[in-house]
Amino acid sequence: MAESMVKLEQVRKSFGSLEVLRGIDFDVTKGEVICVLGPSGSGKSTLLRCINLLEPPDSGRILLEGMEITAGQGKNKLGIDLVRRRIGMVFQQFNLFPHMSAIENVSLAQSKVLNRGQGEARTKAAGLLKRVGLADKLDEYPDRLSGGQQQRVAIARALAMDPHVMLFDEVTSALDPELIKEVLDVMRELADEGMTMIVVTHEMGFARDVGDRVVFMDGGVVVEEGPAKQVIDDAKEERTKRFLGLVLEH
Repeated sequence: MAESMVKLEQVRKSFGSLEVLRGIDFDVTKGEVICVLGPSGSGKSTLLRCINLLEPPDSGRILLEGMEITAGQGKNKLGIDLVRRRIGMVFQQFNLFPHMSAIENVSLAQSKVLNRGQGEARTKAAGLLKRVGLADKLDEYPDRLSGGQQQRVAIARALAMDPHVMLFDEVTSALDPELIKEVLDVMRELADEGMTMIVVTHEMGFARDVGDRVVFMDGGVVVEEGPAKQVIDDAKEERTKRFLGLVLEH
């Protein structure tokens, strides 16, 4: 059996009277790339935010490498600390500090959370910026970088924490079409290197080529899941077929 990295058991989340997640179950194994598809408002982003505890679930359990991270605060003070160290997240908006250079943005959390010395943090940051194709942009500030470059800095920043799992929330949706490829290429490389990834995306080519499995969500539930090519090319559920028909037309 492959090692379970992230496991969700009957996870529910409401905002007021709106139930956004209605009993989600799924398991992500080590090195697996899961692509989460679905229409706007289906609960995809909330799912990611629950996995990294930005939004604590109302009920259900989430396990990270076999350890429950959703137990009550009194029993599980290590939950959030564990998540911050082991789960990296990249958002639709880049969320870079505008007054810091690329290398400073990638160094900061290493120093604050991992207690790395400044020299070690900068060396790590420089290596990661080189890895995402930005070796010549270390000292540039965000307003001097394209959207694609800023998103690659954000990916480097998440990787600087040596995460065991990476979450990506529609990371190309704010980018111009010609910049999307450079970000997806970095994500492809991470997948090739065996990084466990959960990716919310509308990029069907990426999902089909890179995803091991696709999870299709609608109305806060998992409607269909299975091998990526099978679900995208030959969906079983009508709701999945309808959504893919609309997306693949564009």
